[in-house]
Amino acid sequence: MIFKDYYKILGIENNKVNVDEIKQAYREQAKKYHPDVNVGDRISEERFKDINEAYRVLSNHTSRRKYDRMWTSRIGNKRKKQAYEESKREKNDVFSDFFHMFFGSEEERKETTKKSRKNPPVKGENVETAISISVEEAFYGLNKKISLRTVDGNMKTFDIKVPAGIRNNEKIRLIGQGKSGQFGGKNGDLFIKIQIEPDSKFELNGYDLYTSLALTPWEAALGTKVNLEGIDDTISVYIPAGIESGEKLRIPGKGYKDGKGGRGDLTATIQIMVPKKLTKKERELFEGLKEVSKFKPRAKKREKKNNK
Repeated sequence: MIFKDYYKILGIENNKVNVDEIKQAYREQAKKYHPDVNVGDRISEERFKDINEAYRVLSNHTSRRKYDRMWTSRIGNKRKKQAYEESKREKNDVFSDFFHMFFGSEEERKETTKKSRKNPPVKGENVETAISISVEEAFYGLNKKISLRTVDGNMKTFDIKVPAGIRNNEKIRLIGQGKSGQFGGKNGDLFIKIQIEPDSKFELNGYDLYTSLALTPWEAALGTKVNLEGIDDTISVYIPAGIESGEKLRIPGKGYKDGKGGRGDLTATIQIMVPKKLTKKERELFEGLKEVSKFKPRAKKREKKNNK
């Protein structure tokens, strides 16, 4: 195999040149020996092939570094003029054996391209499932183990981290845990949709939380201050006298996390509770209230109906 001085072929004295200088030299030589300019000149045609071959090697960082080691060992700083020698080329191959050291033969390149086109990598399908958590679990976040049946029928356990303040129907992505890829393609991903369900204390709507506040009849009638259990603290709430069941109290900034450092609101629905079993004293007091009270709630409802 004949060693070729690619730098000399491009008209460059040594290898102390940058990529832009190599590109400029290539353009000058290619223009000079282009077949369209030298019609029928076989020597110019062969020279043009060598110019392209030299540029392919020297313009690639990896192949140039490998070539430079050989160039230094054979030529180096001696700057000996080497006669330009023509090497035998295969009839259907425009590049020499020397070039094939860096990029492989034309047949090998075509075969590799053919195979890559025949079976390109295919990424596996994504898989989606859903799990339910309580409002409090979503507010504080949690680590949770879930078991899912894979496509081959086996059960697999996953450890997932649910971040604090996750939104309802937001998805957690487990990369590469979906269906397998084909022909070297990546696996698909597993998406777990988080469904926040109402619990015994709270219901979530957007960033607002909803709860209930139980009062005794006398607390509702007289008014008072009571403690309301929020999702992360206890709140002192003023109850106005004469409040009724179904009325709502809104406490700003005590709701769910909005993801921006703020909070929604907490709304408490009033429920007036009546004791199912009365002591003797309680019965006497209610009987006495019955005799002296002029409150007629059913008449009040009729008046509202007639006014309509």
